[in-house]
Amino acid sequence: MNEVLQQLNDRKSVRVFEEREISAEDKAAILQAAVMAPTAGNQQLYTILDITDQSKKERLSETCDHQPFIASAKMVLVFCADCRKWYDAFSACGCEPRLPGAGDLMLAVTDTAIAAQNAVTAAESLGIGSCYIGDIMENCEQQREILGLPEYVFPAVMLVFGYPTEQQKRRKKPERVSMKHIVHENTYRQMDAQELEEMFQVKKGVKTYEEWMQAFCNRKYQSDFSREMTRSVEVYLQDFLKNE
Repeated sequence: MNEVLQQLNDRKSVRVFEEREISAEDKAAILQAAVMAPTAGNQQLYTILDITDQSKKERLSETCDHQPFIASAKMVLVFCADCRKWYDAFSACGCEPRLPGAGDLMLAVTDTAIAAQNAVTAAESLGIGSCYIGDIMENCEQQREILGLPEYVFPAVMLVFGYPTEQQKRRKKPERVSMKHIVHENTYRQMDAQELEEMFQVKKGVKTYEEWMQAFCNRKYQSDFSREMTRSVEVYLQDFLKNE
């Protein structure tokens, strides 16, 4: 296995960081990797916010499900799906563009996530750990106010970076499910209850499968933060599409 594949296999989320700073050179390399990511029609349908204001980090650590490690991260990037800049550019050149719609937003979110993963991969190659913060979509109204986002700009991905502590380096990466359940050939194959249980066995630990599934459902899918994320994104989408 080559070095890149090994790093992709070994990479895990890091939530505890050493005190040392990320150099300006390494930060620039991570951002350069992000903007060189594959992108639909070479449009780069995202804007990256480099959060250097400590007070903003602290506010985001609270609005993103009260996670203090966000505030202590050495680098915080918010990747915004940006349907604004091309619309403004078209308008400025007299193109009379239609308003952005659902397809534009989905394409921009895809572009945004690809750029973010390039940043993660680049950081890993430099020995810098990272963690995705999906909660940036939670409390969407507050996040957009904190970040000063205009209409048609959505905070899709947040990443925090820092050098992992020794404990974090030694921590076992959570096991992934078997490839045979993830990769379906040609068409989607809906799995029955027996295969679903077989797939998730690696995640249940010492609990029975049913106990683990009930606990996980309550902790994640049925949780207050998950419900709030769904609510706030739905409100944003309604507003986004009101003039479509």
